[in-house]
Amino acid sequence: MDKKKEPKGRPPQAPLPIQGPNFWRGLLPWVVLFIFIFYLAYSSKMIGGHKVEKLTYSQFLEAIDKGEVTGKVTFQEGNLSGKLSSGKEFRSFSNDPDLYKILKERKVELDVQPEAGRFIWLQLAAGLLPVFLIVGFFWFMFYRRSNQGGGDQILSFGRIRPQPLSESRPKTTFKDVAGYEEAKEELQEVIDFLRDPQRFQKLGGRIPKGVLIIGPPGTGKTLFAKAVAGEAEVSFLSISGSEFVEMFVGVGASRVRDLFRQARKMAPSIIFIDEIDAVGRQRFAGLGGGHDEREQTLNQLLVEMDGFNTDEGIILMAATNRPDVLDPALVRPGRFDRQVMLNLPDLREREAILKAHTRNTKLAAGIDLSVIAKSTPGMSGADLSNLCNEAALLASRKNHTQVEMGDLEEALDKVMMGAQRKSMVLDKDEKEVIAYHEAGHALVQLSLPESQPIHKMTIIPRGRSLGATHILPEKDIHVESEVYFRNSLVSLLGGRAAEKIVYKRIYTGAESDLQVATELARQMVCEWGMSSRMGPVSYHNRSLGEVFLGRDIARPREYSETTAREIDEEVKNLLENSEREALKILQSRKKTLEKLARALLEKETLSGKEIEELVAPEEPRPEEPKLPLA
Repeated sequence: MDKKKEPKGRPPQAPLPIQGPNFWRGLLPWVVLFIFIFYLAYSSKMIGGHKVEKLTYSQFLEAIDKGEVTGKVTFQEGNLSGKLSSGKEFRSFSNDPDLYKILKERKVELDVQPEAGRFIWLQLAAGLLPVFLIVGFFWFMFYRRSNQGGGDQILSFGRIRPQPLSESRPKTTFKDVAGYEEAKEELQEVIDFLRDPQRFQKLGGRIPKGVLIIGPPGTGKTLFAKAVAGEAEVSFLSISGSEFVEMFVGVGASRVRDLFRQARKMAPSIIFIDEIDAVGRQRFAGLGGGHDEREQTLNQLLVEMDGFNTDEGIILMAATNRPDVLDPALVRPGRFDRQVMLNLPDLREREAILKAHTRNTKLAAGIDLSVIAKSTPGMSGADLSNLCNEAALLASRKNHTQVEMGDLEEALDKVMMGAQRKSMVLDKDEKEVIAYHEAGHALVQLSLPESQPIHKMTIIPRGRSLGATHILPEKDIHVESEVYFRNSLVSLLGGRAAEKIVYKRIYTGAESDLQVATELARQMVCEWGMSSRMGPVSYHNRSLGEVFLGRDIARPREYSETTAREIDEEVKNLLENSEREALKILQSRKKTLEKLARALLEKETLSGKEIEELVAPEEPRPEEPKLPLA
């Protein structure tokens, strides 16, 4: 995305001016609070700061005779006040008409004040000032918060916090979205309708009311929704599904109504609900499916989607990575009419995404992003963005003026396996075991037919891994064969086989290899029918999906105990046959195994070209697979 340019005539880091209504509006409550605190302090000083002693008229005259009265004596409507020599104030009352004469004889100065009736309004205002300040302060805070909205504001639980109209029109367009051309074509009709609704209405066409974007995390579902709003140049109201559900009953339904009401005011507009599965899960199904508040919110959402028509210029978009848990009433035609799939990017799309994320990055000459794209199968757009960012950080840490290929390679290792564990010190024997383990993986991989080339091999500890062998696929594989999976099993067990040949014992380094190989073998037997013994039968019921609250916890098994035993035996046979094949390959190429391991111990990291040169003098790969078929 393009960065916002700073206005001309002002330095990029210049502080923003404080003038403007927003500044004074934010300053007003603090001014009111300061005045109130000052008033309280002044009042406490006036009331409690001095001790006042009440005297009778005779006590007052006695105090004058004793010389205890100092300064002037104030007279106002019969009330006498002044100061005593002890520092205390006194109050007294007298209606003696000869008072002035008596005080004059005693040489006491009398200060006569006018009646207090003319100051009654001033006294009343002074008494009511704290009341007005408190009421004004709370009224201002209530008014401000109720205008802003939001679930955590005073008396505004049922409101959705709208974005300002000037900020609700995204600047993102399809130019900022790399790849996914098919998805762009699907959404282009929505954009054309928002731009020119008359074009579709003339032909009697009806634009979809809702568009559900489905895809794994990090594939850019939210970015696509913003791009659609940016292309159509319409308002964009975005909210998360979790914001509808609160501890107060009825809040979610109220927020749904408020959201659609605001969208109608801002039409043409796009409503985007991120993670809609938080509020749109199936109703009345198993444990946890009877949450009344969530169901009320979903029911209100269904009603609102039926209540508005496409003539209003409102399109509802939503994103989820769990479409299997959504309520059927939500995804039926007439509500979410169209579903757009955003799968993990393929090789061509990954390269385009890498170019988009390095658009503003200084890359060194000769960097081949296609190599990085081939090394990142299964990565999402968010993963690739993180990869590019890590490469830039590594380059700056090394004081490079440009991002080099080595920075990208190191960032890839960090993203896939974790940061390098420099503090972890391995002794000579442990490094040797790891080197033979990785060499076994690489040699078996290169010896198998229809295998993928190796990109890199390393014994540098990263994350939870003590070493790794990276395969560089020449292309994305969408339809795999049985030979491909059997080769994968043999390659996965190559490290364990190398340990058996060299050390005549087994180490714990093959733990993750065994986990992956066992899961793969079980999928071959239960899901893909790649076992002659079990036949072309699927033993995995995908209709149950993942276990979650809202469906049955139990996942019934649809085959007998005898069949389950046979499946376990077949999985075991697959793994044992694969290990025997790996042992056979490494026994026949033991010298090459030794050569690879020694080179790896010396350099710690070997590139694919270096590995090919070490393996090349040996006999070529067999042309036909020699794997036993179970």
